[in-house]
Amino acid sequence: MALDEQAAPSPVHFHDYHPTPADLRAEVVAGLALPQKRLSPKLFYDAAGSKLFDAICELPEYYPTRTEIGILRAHGAEMARRLGREALLVELGSGSSKKIRVLLEALRPAVYMPVDISREHLLRSAESLAAAFPGLQVHAACADYSVPFALPVDDHEHPRAAFFPGSSVGNFEPPEAERLLRRVGSILGPEGRLLIGVDLIKDRRVLEAAYNDADGVTAAFNLNLLARINRELDGSFDLDGFRHEAFFDADRSRIEMHLISARAQQVEVAGQTFAFREGESIHTECSYKYSIDGFHALARRAGYEAEQVWTDREPLFSVHCLVYRG
Repeated sequence: MALDEQAAPSPVHFHDYHPTPADLRAEVVAGLALPQKRLSPKLFYDAAGSKLFDAICELPEYYPTRTEIGILRAHGAEMARRLGREALLVELGSGSSKKIRVLLEALRPAVYMPVDISREHLLRSAESLAAAFPGLQVHAACADYSVPFALPVDDHEHPRAAFFPGSSVGNFEPPEAERLLRRVGSILGPEGRLLIGVDLIKDRRVLEAAYNDADGVTAAFNLNLLARINRELDGSFDLDGFRHEAFFDADRSRIEMHLISARAQQVEVAGQTFAFREGESIHTECSYKYSIDGFHALARRAGYEAEQVWTDREPLFSVHCLVYRG
């Protein structure tokens, strides 16, 4: 990815790796050509999708966000001691600033570097945090962290730490998650620490309710992916011709989200035609759920040692401090 550094209208240094639109076209066309049509969940997060996800995080059924924030508030001081003060803190998939505010209050890093694929959302969040924490160096990187990229700031003065909230690691197939964690480790370097949120295995009813809310916000979030393709790739998706579906696959320990075609139809995208049968789906997201021991085994394969884990009482969710050993 090419890197372009821009001066934002604030104390924020903005580094643009230009992850879209060229990547968007290639990924969508390739995904819709598969026998099981598939689109990456990272494509959810245009400006509209990011706003919808923020709304999802406020829903009563969606426990991960409020539970993770509760864990951060209860144990933030201890987490800060583990990560080390005066660090260069990288946040992967920064999104909303609520969680990082809790951590920044406790940690007070020397440099904060949010990384997100959604430019507008990233800038708003980074500018808000720069205003809330005067004197904090903020370097916002618009990048796709699912592929290799180098940090835009060559800082070896401060210890490196990373924050990967929201159980976003669950959106990757386990071998992909292992490769991603290794890439993060290569950025952190030996003895670098990663604070990562991981959703836990629990009752099917709780899991499925979190992805099928009564107000239909998650359905709108899923369908916005088609609206984005229409806007940015000259698509002809009829949003009324697809419905949202999410279910828990216990054998694979994951939630699957799909968009189901309501009828036989053809859709134009970026000058190409794609046919859908009635009932055929586009697989838009997996969200793997882990046991604590299962996630620690994955982390070890990626070169990390589990240093500490915090959970809520039930427990629904977990936050892990990992040390990269290489």
